[in-house]
Amino acid sequence: MAGRRRASGTRVVVALCLLFVSLMGCGGRSATDSARADVQRLLDGRAAAVLDRDRAAFLRTGAQDWFGNVRALPLADWSYRLTRLHRTGDTATAEAELRYRVRGYDRAPVSAGRTLSLSLDAGGRWYVEAERPAKGSAEQLWDQGAVSVVRGEHSLVMGVGQSAEALRQYAELADGAVPAVSQAWGTDWPGQIVVLVPASLGDMAGLLGSPESSYRGIAAVTTGETGAPANAPADRIIVNPDAYGVLGATGKQVVLTHETTHVATRAHTTAATPLWLSEGYADRVGYLGSGRSPSQAAPELWRAVTEGRVPEALPADADFGFTGDSGKLARAYESGWLACRLIAERWGEVRLVEFYRAVGAHEGRAGAVEGALKDVLGTSLEEFTAAWRAYLRAQLG
Repeated sequence: MAGRRRASGTRVVVALCLLFVSLMGCGGRSATDSARADVQRLLDGRAAAVLDRDRAAFLRTGAQDWFGNVRALPLADWSYRLTRLHRTGDTATAEAELRYRVRGYDRAPVSAGRTLSLSLDAGGRWYVEAERPAKGSAEQLWDQGAVSVVRGEHSLVMGVGQSAEALRQYAELADGAVPAVSQAWGTDWPGQIVVLVPASLGDMAGLLGSPESSYRGIAAVTTGETGAPANAPADRIIVNPDAYGVLGATGKQVVLTHETTHVATRAHTTAATPLWLSEGYADRVGYLGSGRSPSQAAPELWRAVTEGRVPEALPADADFGFTGDSGKLARAYESGWLACRLIAERWGEVRLVEFYRAVGAHEGRAGAVEGALKDVLGTSLEEFTAAWRAYLRAQLG
């Protein structure tokens, strides 16, 4: 009886191993682990094909989708990290983190979420049916079409649906913006910019992962984290070709210099920095040398002041929201610009830069402006606000 029990137990163990060999390998890896490893190898091969510009190798990983769209990109790195795999029979959906770096510009990789639809071929190997931005992730420029690249002296301009001549014009404006910003702010920043020029407002919104209504009438925006460390990826200046295209030559230069200022000041722009200061300073640098008078550069605020509606206080961050009230938004930008203009005229350009840096160096928003006003400019918020309101009347009244 004891012997029969031992034999029975052995048969049970063997049967269990046979039953679960495909799942656990009877002490080996699970089928899920095996599939994840296989898919990661597939993604590694896909990344290598992109870097090597090897179309045949890329096609062996599956659908070519956008392969030709990235051919002109000067890539230093391109890799995928599988984060989730959901398998249903011979198909699967993979979620992955794409990390890529543009040679000569990105000091660290840019990260983007990607979703890949997968299938097993007749040989039992995974291949990619399609690759697209993950839910909640913005599009990449190559998702929108073939990317053209133009290099300037201080810039890299990448566009979709744009002529080479149009991209060269952006590069010329960028090459004018960079030295202007360095002269005003200093040279403790990379001194080069990356400009993305999509085909339309809708494509711009796609690159930012937001609805079109958020950027209608906005000529350009700059992406990047506030207080970014020195090894952060390069900021991207993303142009709205619809709004930017209707500007005159001076307006185009002002906009690109404004956005370049955001790139230069990013490391010193923190949660302590109010938008009136970050946007006002960018406008201050943008308008330098433009010849624009206060009434020309601040028409909405000029209208308000001449009607007796002088703002009581510096604009709050909420005043810079893209809410559809274009007049309110314009007055917020114009108010910040004239506040920075006042500082430059009364205390000097060097003190304006010192003030900006001091605000950003504060541990939090509370007390940041007040402390910098006292330490750098020797005044209080109440005194500065009063001086600013008087300045608005004098310049715009």
